[in-house]
Amino acid sequence: MSEIRPNVEQFQALAAAAKADTGRVVMLNLLKFRAGGGSKEYGSYGDTVRTMVEKQGGRLIYSGRCDQVLIGDDNNEWDAIAVVEYPSRAAFLEMVSQPEYERAHEHREAGLDRTVVIATTPAARPAVEE
Repeated sequence: MSEIRPNVEQFQALAAAAKADTGRVVMLNLLKFRAGGGSKEYGSYGDTVRTMVEKQGGRLIYSGRCDQVLIGDDNNEWDAIAVVEYPSRAAFLEMVSQPEYERAHEHREAGLDRTVVIATTPAARPAVEE
């Protein structure tokens, strides 16, 4: 089973990146729910955290159920994904450091069997020729 929280090295790398990168960050969340109510537990987490994300100036871009693997290895089948944008890595770190987030995170841990969260930096758009 994968970790549900970042390990020390991952968290330190995010904190270091937050100092250097002050622009937007988009988090891709791959989610595998625990059997017997994991989706409901994760939903409780999501209901609370969505408000916290918005207070930080972020937004839920997309969430959806994973229906099928079209390309690639299907051994790591995911149940759902969520894509969340934050104004910066620092804003994300500030949010996850709040006691309210820690309380909500109990539902995340109860709901998830495994997860992968990937921090992404929006790519610059190519110039458009006129």
